[in-house]
Amino acid sequence: MAKQRVYQVWKGNNKFFFGGRLIFGPDARSLLVTLLLILVPVIIFCALVARHLRHEFPAYNAGYAIIVVAIVFTIYVLVLLLITSAQDPGIIPRASHPPEEDFHYESSASVEAGGKRTPSLQFPRTKEVLVNGATVKVKYCDTCMLYRPPRCSHCSICNNCIERFDHHCPWVGQCIGLRNYRYFFLFVSSSTILCIYIFSMSALYIKILMDNDHGTVWEAMKESPASVVLMAYCFISLWFVGGLTGFHLYLIGTNQTTYENFRYRADSRHNIYNRGCFNNFFEVFCTKTKQSKNNLRAFVQEESERPPAANTQEPEVDDMSGNPRSKVEDDLEIGGDLLAISQRRNFEEADENVDLRSRGSNGKQQRDSSEAEFALGLDRQEAQYSSRGRRSGNWDIMTDTQPMDHTVPRSRNDDGQ
Repeated sequence: MAKQRVYQVWKGNNKFFFGGRLIFGPDARSLLVTLLLILVPVIIFCALVARHLRHEFPAYNAGYAIIVVAIVFTIYVLVLLLITSAQDPGIIPRASHPPEEDFHYESSASVEAGGKRTPSLQFPRTKEVLVNGATVKVKYCDTCMLYRPPRCSHCSICNNCIERFDHHCPWVGQCIGLRNYRYFFLFVSSSTILCIYIFSMSALYIKILMDNDHGTVWEAMKESPASVVLMAYCFISLWFVGGLTGFHLYLIGTNQTTYENFRYRADSRHNIYNRGCFNNFFEVFCTKTKQSKNNLRAFVQEESERPPAANTQEPEVDDMSGNPRSKVEDDLEIGGDLLAISQRRNFEEADENVDLRSRGSNGKQQRDSSEAEFALGLDRQEAQYSSRGRRSGNWDIMTDTQPMDHTVPRSRNDDGQ
């Protein structure tokens, strides 16, 4: 059987392309809509507006620079979109089993079928960790079977735990997290600049038409309806991408995520991650992007069986003064084997009953066979004595056999009793 790669057995809802080199969210088709919303206006601008501006700035052929800037900046925006959508946003690998070191023994026992009482094993749903000198509670994720690090959350759309989870963006078809937040902000802010650029160049073309024909605004708009459509489109888009850019500037300056801002806004909590405006911007834009924790093209390694716990015997100590961790481990071993021990004892008792019955039947058969052999031996002795008396003609020997004849039925009667 051929070995499978990690992306082929991936348990999340992500989609992979080019052999696991690109990872997208489950709603990757929304990228097509985003691409159309960017490319169609730029194409209309270059074909119907910027083309007429080539000869309006004859010095150094500056008119051509308008088209070049629009094309280059559009390519830059598309590259940022691809980087944001096609890389690991900070997915934390799932664990193969719950964290055993965090199990604890519950004193109350649960009753199973058959009246057997077995101890129940549980582990805490939250843990406390120290972050920047403050205590933070982290929650346990049932899906990924791990305790989420601080600022981590489980995305229900991608079905993954994401480090420094910000939000799931349907326009890029991917979660926004620790590893792609920088590129997401650059994509949004660059889209804002692109909208402003197209809006400005379209308004400039309307102004040029008004100056050349000495007409009114309405006449210029009738001569270039494409410019009017582009201005309206960019104005509406600016409310979205421009507002989003301003909102994320505020989040970066205060070192918050979208998830934290919406969830903890009413709590008025002190932000323990805020390191000052300058340091917050430096952390987002000037630090090295962390390496992905998932090697999607690696071959799946067969999980080896975990070795049994070493049986180390230590002197018993009082429950109140002893090591609570060793007490928990001992209780875990006892609780896990109670059911097996009770079943083994039931089987042993059943085997002993069967052995006793078989031994009893065999003993009775042996006693019956010994009685039969004893009776047969007496008969043979009687026959021998009688034949010897006849041959010798001395019947005095028969007197020796008479008491023997009386002893035989007595012994049989004794056995019968």
